[in-house]
Amino acid sequence: MQQLANQLFQKTIRRWVPFWRDVWPQHDLLKKLSLDPNLNAADEKVLLTWMDACLKDNGGEVAARTRAAELGRRFLDLNDEGRVRFLTLMADNYAVDEVRLTKVIESWLAANSSERTHLEADLRSALEPPRMKLLTQFNELPQGIKFLVDMRAELLRLRKEHPKLAPLEADLKRLLSAWFDVGLLQMEEINWRSSAELLEKLIAYEAVHAIQSWNDLKNRLDSDRRCFAFFHPNMPEEPLIFVEVALVKGMAGNVQELLDEAAPLEDISLADTAIFYSISNAQKGLSGISFGNFLIKQVVKKLQQEFPQLTQFATLSPIPGFCRWLDSIESEQELALLDDGLSLRSPEHLQKMAAHYLGEQKQKRNEHYARDPVAHFHLSNGAKIERLNWMADTSDNGLKQSEGMMVNYLYEIPLIESRSQGYSSEGKVALSTAIEKQLAK
Repeated sequence: MQQLANQLFQKTIRRWVPFWRDVWPQHDLLKKLSLDPNLNAADEKVLLTWMDACLKDNGGEVAARTRAAELGRRFLDLNDEGRVRFLTLMADNYAVDEVRLTKVIESWLAANSSERTHLEADLRSALEPPRMKLLTQFNELPQGIKFLVDMRAELLRLRKEHPKLAPLEADLKRLLSAWFDVGLLQMEEINWRSSAELLEKLIAYEAVHAIQSWNDLKNRLDSDRRCFAFFHPNMPEEPLIFVEVALVKGMAGNVQELLDEAAPLEDISLADTAIFYSISNAQKGLSGISFGNFLIKQVVKKLQQEFPQLTQFATLSPIPGFCRWLDSIESEQELALLDDGLSLRSPEHLQKMAAHYLGEQKQKRNEHYARDPVAHFHLSNGAKIERLNWMADTSDNGLKQSEGMMVNYLYEIPLIESRSQGYSSEGKVALSTAIEKQLAK
């Protein structure tokens, strides 16, 4: 699947290049920008001149955008080493002007209240790094917003090894957070009649339960299933996040049955439960920009309209950090387990420890929030930890990350908002009676 994802990425790049080459009439200056894929020292000087020209609008706004288009096209032609140097140039040379900022702050502090009102614009301008303008110029080009999303994905990958890139990544995240406001997004249903290109991307981007074949995909889009995704108007063929839903009778307890291609179709007229069994973020460059909670709520509303008989809305979710955490404390638990009469990694032991992990373990950075990222996501959205299911995911990945354990998060519509607020403000974790009993053992 990773190979397919890479192929799709390369296909997208090839499609961009003509756009970026032809978006503006050719200008004599464009012929002068020829960069080595490694971006050598001489190229860096040329590149800085071009960036300066973009920021200063030399020759007018159209000429500046022409140069920005060429910069974007040349960035795509660089190898990994060259892209690091390109991004480092932006980060180092077009940050906030600290000398100017200091002067503006001193003027603002010395001013009276009426004078400060007039200085606020100067202060906001001084706080804005020049590279923000260049990033914005990229956005206004054909496929420009996708270009920036993928640029941030690269920055997220590189920033640990190259910490100087962190401020540039933060600037880009701020821009994308505004451009991807949930009010600008469109929810659409994906089905077997959707374009082949979109279905290919569904296969490539599935992050929870890998899609094994076209038959597997067709099964997930059958009459007793639904799939919904968020799209941005400027990225109409690129899903941002998507959720796969099974319409069943009763709470689903394992994913094997849901993904079984040989299983008979459910009679959706008898279905009383919608199971969200896979939620995948499709764009790595939008990591940390949350709109998954809005997607779930819109999907619930859509399903209620189409199937008024549905009484339960729940997930069948992985527990991605469970085994890693269990490994870290296992030696401490052995003596306690012997006292309880339980054997290490027995079903009873795993149930007990999973309840403790989900319901009580907190993040190191924020002691209010659940340690497990999936638990944090659903609890933030107002869900309740309803039920643990042993051997619910027997895939290699399911066994590796959670010993096959999965969890149902229940969305009780009247209580969603109050639970979300309680968790966000006080870290209150909503638990079913069964989970509370597990914690009391």
